[in-house]
Amino acid sequence: MKIFLDTANLESIRKYNDIGAVDGITTNPTLLSREKEHPEEIMREITRIIKGPVNLEVVGITTDVMLEEAHRLTTFGNNVVVKIPMIPEGLKAVKILNNEGIKTNVTLIFSSNQALLAAKAGASYVSPFIGRLDDAGHNGMEVIREIVSIFNNYQFRTEVLVASIRHPVHVVEAAKIGAHVVTLPPEILGKMMSHPLSDKGLESFLLDWEKVKKKHDYQI
Repeated sequence: MKIFLDTANLESIRKYNDIGAVDGITTNPTLLSREKEHPEEIMREITRIIKGPVNLEVVGITTDVMLEEAHRLTTFGNNVVVKIPMIPEGLKAVKILNNEGIKTNVTLIFSSNQALLAAKAGASYVSPFIGRLDDAGHNGMEVIREIVSIFNNYQFRTEVLVASIRHPVHVVEAAKIGAHVVTLPPEILGKMMSHPLSDKGLESFLLDWEKVKKKHDYQI
């Protein structure tokens, strides 16, 4: 399963990319608004740092505006995937962009029906928001299970990108179901790498090594 980092923070992107944990990036207007740098500078720099897919989002709600934005966003790098909202005008834009060879990610998906329609329009990715579904009293992971099953039944090339991840357990559950990608904020990725027993074990090893050095007067 691929892991995308859901952020526009360049420091976090560099940090996790350097350790080999990041396969791609997802951004959105909200994430860009939290950073000090100009949005275009951030997006161009992300496409330079990351070799995998970089998902950049349009803000238009008509097909013509979305297409215009999509063409501008793809100039930032050859690895750009254009995020399109799950609305009728968006699906029309997805179909056109797919015919042009431009990859798309249909975002704000909350049902299997929406994912199916996005796949039929030619989306490269669909992004179901499981955290928001859970917040609304639904079973977000069950929606992922349905989408993965449907896509497998009909050999859709569209990848299921699990979004709105709230905790590391979501990642494990998505992987068990067979989702292709998860996108998560830096703090969740940080939690995935840590465990109290790992910290305790390392502390114990280091203490024992100090004893060895003292006993044998060993220096390295």
